[in-house]
Amino acid sequence: MKKIVLLGDSIRMGYDKYVKEALSDVAEVYYPDENCRFAANLLRFVHDWKRKGSWPDDVDLVHWNAGAWDVLKMFGEDTLSTPEYYKLCIERIDRRLRLLFPKAKMVFATTANGVDEGYGSRIFRTNADIRRFNDIALGVLKPLGVEINDIYALTDGCKESCRSDMTHFNTDDGRALLGGRVVSVICNALGIDAKDVKIENFKPEDYSAENIGY
Repeated sequence: MKKIVLLGDSIRMGYDKYVKEALSDVAEVYYPDENCRFAANLLRFVHDWKRKGSWPDDVDLVHWNAGAWDVLKMFGEDTLSTPEYYKLCIERIDRRLRLLFPKAKMVFATTANGVDEGYGSRIFRTNADIRRFNDIALGVLKPLGVEINDIYALTDGCKESCRSDMTHFNTDDGRALLGGRVVSVICNALGIDAKDVKIENFKPEDYSAENIGY
């Protein structure tokens, strides 16, 4: 059995059980019960989640994201994390994950696209900030050989039935879209055969840029 760790915010919490079920015949999938929230929070608590969940050292792949909380703006102020601090946290998270899971392949998922006009004026996110912070993360991680799962591009222009609100994708279509993409990335990275995935008629190539339409 392969061993996989999923880390991230509430977007991850929308697809983690989907991925675990889809790969239940071929992989043990671990993730925290709680929202990982800010990049700094993930950095602080990942070793605790590993210990509390009895996650093994010999994990094959870590799929993680951080950014949705960092880009949040409240009461007329700027993003809760500065770009400089976010960059530092991403650098440190990468080092921490490699320390905790030395054999694992690393995959980073970009922060999902939102609906700008869906937020109020007091607490909100903008896609411009999401793209800016995604670019910061990619600038750090791509030179280190981290595979990128571009969830932002996947969700930009996705059909409305995928969205449960301006931020989340907690609908059947949304879970299938994000969960299917994560499963596809994992299968390709670890050489898992599509026939071993518990999604009806699953084919990793169905989740290519050409087929998804971005």
